[in-house]
Formats: sequence, structure tokens, C-alpha cells
Amino acid sequence: MSLSRAPRAALLTAVVAVGALTLSACSGDSNGKSGGGGDTNFVTGTGGISTVAKGKRTTPRKLSGETLDGKQLDVADLKGKVVVMNVWGSWCAPCRAEAPHFAKVSKESEAKGVEFVGINTRDPNKGPAIAFEKDYGIGYPSLYDPMGKLIVNGFPKGSLNPQSIPSTIVLDREGKIAARSLTALDSEELHKIIDPLVAEK
Repeated sequence: MSLSRAPRAALLTAVVAVGALTLSACSGDSNGKSGGGGDTNFVTGTGGISTVAKGKRTTPRKLSGETLDGKQLDVADLKGKVVVMNVWGSWCAPCRAEAPHFAKVSKESEAKGVEFVGINTRDPNKGPAIAFEKDYGIGYPSLYDPMGKLIVNGFPKGSLNPQSIPSTIVLDREGKIAARSLTALDSEELHKIIDPLVAEK
């Protein structure tokens, strides 16, 4: 009996957490407030972009699974590159607004050792998400996370984690969480987050 309760408890936790994301989804909140509790070691600047000093960054938990095109992807395999992870849904208006900027900057920064990865969430089937990527010229892979399990379980408590949709989390070359935005970003804002990490020695 306890074995059957465990998966239900895990599912309930994921549903509750995704519900919390729903409340903040597409809110456009840019006041820069951050959660996590305790000594979080990060600083939130103007525009709601939070950063962590190099020596105080944490490593995300496992972020892997099936992509929208049916392949397997493990973000840990991208260590050595700056990784820009964007949490999005095809139903989200701010996600649509920022998508052309992500498509553009992903192409501009690829030669500099930057890899973009989407985390598609709350799309109950892949069709609308695949159409979204085609419409906006998204050439990088997106993990398919309809129930938000990667979002809930992939980021340690107290770290910079996705708290709204869209959210963008950037990992440094060591695979550690270096920056986060909880609002839609344009090309200039993306470069402001990415370029300092590309320049790090």
C-alpha cells in the first residue's frame, strides 16, 4: 500500500508546484524579488535579473529527458559551455514575445560556446509546442516537461530556480547556476546575462 502511495505523493507534489507556477505564469512581474529562504547568495539587479558570484554557485540536480523531437538530452553533458535554459509554454504570451530574441541570440552566441535549451511545460501534448518552435525559428532543443517535474525537482532549494513562466536560468561553464530572470527577455537583456559568463576565465 505504501508503494502505491509514494508515486501518488510525488505526482501531487509536482501538481501543486506546477499550480504555484501557474499563479505566477505570464505575470510579467519584474520587481526582482527572489525566493528560496535562508542565505541565498544571489543578488537581484534592476529588471529582475539575479546573479550569483562565481565561488557561491550551486549545481542543478538532474535535468534530462526526452526533447520535443523525441531525442534524449542531459544538460549535464553540456558542461564546458554556457547553457541558457528557458522555461516556456506555447500558450504563454510573454514566451511568444521573447521567442524571436532567443532564436536570434542562440545563433549569434553559438560560436562563443553558448548552448540554449528550452524546458517546455504545461503543454499537454507536443503539437502546439512543436508548431511554436517552427513559427519562431527556434533551432535548439527543448526538454518536454508537461507536468513540471524537471522544474520542481531540477533546482536545489535556495538556488536560483524558475518561479514563473517564462523563466530563464543560465549555467556557467562548470555547469553551475549563475543567473536567472523571471521575466521575458529581449536580445539586449540576454546578452547582458550571457556575455559576462562567456568572458569568465
